Amino acid sequence: MSKKFSVTVPDSVFNDLERLAELQGRPTANLAAFLIELGVREAKERGELPYQTDTIKKDRGAA
Repeated sequence: MSKKFSVTVPDSVFNDLERLAELQGRPTANLAAFLIELGVREAKERGELPYQTDTIKKDRGAA
């Protein structure tokens, strides 16, 4: 399952993201989603973010 949300970034970041997406031949939103996923995965690998468990999901109200 996928979730949608909005992200606000500075104009300069959006412009760079848009340019990179164009160079890669993909939609800007697709590249942004990939980069967010990559950042979260790397945070987990570095131990900065523990893997989610069902109890964490229940505590947050699992929206």
